This record gives sequence, structure tokens and C-alpha cells, in this order.
Amino acid sequence: MRRFFGYLGGSALLAWQALREALLPPYRLSLLVAQIHAMGALSLVLTVIAGLFAGMVVALQGAHELERFGAILYIGPTVARSMVREAAPVMTALLVGGKVGAGITAELGAMMVTEQVDALRAIGANYVKFLVVPRLLAGLVVFPLLTIIANVVGIIGGLLVAVFQFRLDYVLYWNTIFDFTTFQDYLSGIGKSVVFGFLVALAGCYQGLTFEGGSTELGHATTGTVVVIGIAVLVADYLLTQLFFLL
Repeated sequence: MRRFFGYLGGSALLAWQALREALLPPYRLSLLVAQIHAMGALSLVLTVIAGLFAGMVVALQGAHELERFGAILYIGPTVARSMVREAAPVMTALLVGGKVGAGITAELGAMMVTEQVDALRAIGANYVKFLVVPRLLAGLVVFPLLTIIANVVGIIGGLLVAVFQFRLDYVLYWNTIFDFTTFQDYLSGIGKSVVFGFLVALAGCYQGLTFEGGSTELGHATTGTVVVIGIAVLVADYLLTQLFFLL
């Protein structure tokens, strides 16, 4: 328990330092752009493939259940609400977040091993501003954008299943989506993705900056980051779902 609460406290302190440094000049936009490219552009293919097949699976499962009640016409809103509220933000956070978080931990952990972080401290540079702030801000930007892409691709995947397997008219598919989905559905998914992006980047940075050991133990640290991200995302998803249903 002491180790658990120590982890929570250390992560919270790092997050507070990073948010404070993000508001103070100078602003390192070049570092932010580099992290956005590393997190977003290099994860785009993974997001598209995962979103496409997630939408197809939701459509397939939903259609078979709706067919029992004669409501197969409502495949569209079933896919859309499932994707934008849950599947897209959670799937993006778990798949892309695991990849991104492990990469951040490996990168910062290697810098700890080679004493590059100590060198930044020695010359008086603020290592939080250089190493943590760009990654946290990039997470806040990248994950909502990837979630939107996953939403669009997933709904198109559901369309393919609905049209080619269940012979549903594509105009009806889109019309039911527009009629039965609300702005709150889309807003809740985007809101979740912002929180997930922050948690992913924070977990990766904290694991990397607190890493102790040699290059052999670095692999265990990256695995631990993936586990922490998975647990944090699922717990946050439950709490945020409760919050959005109360609003």
C-alpha cells in the first residue's frame, strides 16, 4: 500500500510540476511538434486498422442481436454510439497508449541510465520542461485526434457490414445515425480521450524518470508502464462514464 500511494503521490507531483512549467515561458514548440509526430503520425495506421475492425465487429454483433427483435434498421446508431462513447477512446488509449507509453519509458529510462537527465540538472536546465511538458501536451492533442479518426473509420466499417452482409440501405444507415446520436455522445468520447492521453503520457514519463537499474531492467519497466496504463485507463473510463451520465 505504501508503494501504491507513493506512486500516486509521485505521479501527482510530476503532473503538477509539468502543468506549472507548461504555463511559464519559454515555450518549446519544436519539441511539442516532434512529440506530436512521434505519438500521432506514427500511430495512425494502427488506429485506422483497429478502428475499422472494431466498427465491423460491433456492427456484426449488434445486427445479430437486433435481428431477434426486428430492429436491424438501427445498426447505424448502435455502431455509432458504441464507437464514440466507449470503443474508440478506450481502444485508442489501450493500443496506442501502450505503444506510446512504453516508448516514452524506454526513451527516458535510457536517458537515466546514461545520466543525461543528471547532466541537464547539472547545467541548471529544467528537465521537466524539456522532457515531460512536450509529451504531456502532445498526449492532450494527439489522443482526441486519433479518437476522432477511429470514430470515423469505425462507423465506416459498420457501414460495410450493414450494407454488404445485411443488405441495409446506406442512406438509412446514415440517417438513423444522425437521428439517434447526440452531441453529448461525441463530446463524452472526446473528453475521455483527453484524460486518457494525459494519463498515458504521465505514466510513461513517471516510469521513465523514476527508473533505477541497468539496460536489462529497462524491459521490465516498459512492461510495467503498459500494465499501469491499462489499469489507469479502465478505472478512469468507469469514473468518467459515471460522470457523463450524471451531466
